[in-house]
Amino acid sequence: MHHFRYRNGILHAEDVDVREIAAAVGTPFYCYATATIERHYRVFAEAFTELDPLICYSIKANSNQAVIATLARLGAGMDVVSEGELRRALAAGVAPDKIIFSGVGKTRAEMAAALDAGILSFNVESEPELHALAEVAAGRNRRARVSLRINPDVDPHTHEKISTGRAEDKFGIPYDEAPRLYGIAAGLEGLEVWGVHMHIGSQISELAPFERAFGLMRALIVALRAEGHDIRHADLGGGLGVPYRKDEPDPPHPSDYARIVEQALGDLDLQLALEPGRLITGNAGILVTRVLYNKPVDGKHFLIVDAAMNDLMRPTLYDAHHEIWPIAEEANAGPMRPTDVVGPVCETGDYLARGRLLPALPEGALLAVMTAGAYGAVQSGTYNSRPLVPEVLVRGGKFAVVRPRPSHEDLIALDRLPPWLSSRG
Repeated sequence: MHHFRYRNGILHAEDVDVREIAAAVGTPFYCYATATIERHYRVFAEAFTELDPLICYSIKANSNQAVIATLARLGAGMDVVSEGELRRALAAGVAPDKIIFSGVGKTRAEMAAALDAGILSFNVESEPELHALAEVAAGRNRRARVSLRINPDVDPHTHEKISTGRAEDKFGIPYDEAPRLYGIAAGLEGLEVWGVHMHIGSQISELAPFERAFGLMRALIVALRAEGHDIRHADLGGGLGVPYRKDEPDPPHPSDYARIVEQALGDLDLQLALEPGRLITGNAGILVTRVLYNKPVDGKHFLIVDAAMNDLMRPTLYDAHHEIWPIAEEANAGPMRPTDVVGPVCETGDYLARGRLLPALPEGALLAVMTAGAYGAVQSGTYNSRPLVPEVLVRGGKFAVVRPRPSHEDLIALDRLPPWLSSRG
């Protein structure tokens, strides 16, 4: 469910006419609905009421400070994968003891920053990282609380580029290596071994992969405890999918997901952590763009818009499908034609949709690219020297710009000329 609806024929974000935002900030822009973010978090949290987990929103999905602060006020912790994300979480008011640091390539500087901040724990992904963290912690007279991320070699049946729990993926420690690594970790000064972590992928649309992974997690925890390890924590990662298309079944509901977790781990007296990201913000955001030109070529129709692959990378990177809605509902009443929605960037891969059935839309018409609240703005860049697009947060009948559009001057000013080019002599 989301809070983007037609009212009197015009798309609204909660109670705000999207045309009003476009007039104020220009296009393209991202727009997020507070009501959707809050609702999705509450639905997820309520599904797990009996297990009382720490719900750590995965900042990589959408790292805008306003989004983080909205969730922090609901009691969310944060899952971070870089010092930048750690700093964002702290700046938004997240308590350090609600932050978990994940990621396969933490630097020693990042480890030190997280230790100094007093975060809850680290998810460690390899033997070298284990030794590095132990050295950094011991050097600061601290003990780093750790969970080892275990790769269970479970295929999550999702896109190749967002699968993280198979043997060939770069993430985690092979399942069979876990007992040896826990033995090493237990003997390292500076570490407190307290948990097990698994995360098998993203946009997972069925429960069976979770069931297999959590069954393996249970077996490992039981075995580790039998060997004398004090395993008190289990981090189950995230990955539950969201609906992107009307013509496909919806992914499982969080309550069904919670039932799988409870069946696998509910009797082990563990402090659980969960890391939803896309589930919280995916359907809470849209990318609004304007039609620049119509271009018919040999029976094919291109709709050229002012948003591009540098603004929303997902279609190019993942072959992702995003529904596209005209802001004016009346456009949907006209005949449909196969259309490629493309941007101004000088790449053949610059498209938002291919072969999509859309009505004829005039120059200047506004479109909403749906389900763009996760892995949209965070993956954007400035290719072709295009400034980053603004982000807007709506709450009821109000909206605020929560990341302004930088000027071309701002973008160019990031560069520096070396002395031999800066002289005007």
